Amino acid sequence: MSGETIAELEARLAAVRAKRGYLLPHHGLMALAFPKLLEGYDAAYTALALDDRVLSRHDREFVWLAVLAATDEALATHHIAKFREAGGDDAMIGAAFAAAALAIGAEAFDFAARDWGRQLAPFDPRASYLDTLRRVAPAAPIRLVHLAGLAVQVCRARWRPFAWHLAAAYADGVEEEAMAEAISLAMFPGSVPRFVEACGHWRRLIAEGALPASPRFRAWASLTGQGGHDEATGLAPG
Repeated sequence: MSGETIAELEARLAAVRAKRGYLLPHHGLMALAFPKLLEGYDAAYTALALDDRVLSRHDREFVWLAVLAATDEALATHHIAKFREAGGDDAMIGAAFAAAALAIGAEAFDFAARDWGRQLAPFDPRASYLDTLRRVAPAAPIRLVHLAGLAVQVCRARWRPFAWHLAAAYADGVEEEAMAEAISLAMFPGSVPRFVEACGHWRRLIAEGALPASPRFRAWASLTGQGGHDEATGLAPG
């Protein structure tokens, strides 16, 4: 920033380090070149990853481990310490990776449903996937396996397994707000556009009556004008 002293730059970086406990290279670049962007980024990251919302810190960090495994995000090692500090043990770490591994492997079940459905009948890829889901991580409550799986499907943009997960999570009584928080964790490592797509698929499934959504979520699904720029300019979806 023109006219800024080295001492002022160092003070800004020190404040970020004090809040997070660490620094990454992009913090320094934004502090140097775009301090207002750093402020906005820090506010968004704080609300997304640091502030308590619906999930407990333990459950949030369980989902984080799955998301980071699904996106090959090796930099975020601080989430390991945060999970352990929140009570996560080795068995639960293994469960988080197992949940992530199955969700990543959902591509095989997706292929079976998409391309071999008639030939495989009466074998049901969806039922087989969900049955495996219930057995893959016995150390973790099924609620956490659902939340991790939903977030991983967003990262991988696998929308058929995402829909399977949603329906199964509703059937198992997973809270909608918890599901919403879990998929929001995919925004930074998995990309904001995929989070946008995930919200669109969830909304569509509610609107079609495929999910037993609450009145609040049905109100969201029924709200018109959520089709973005194409809808606003009169272009039909697709």
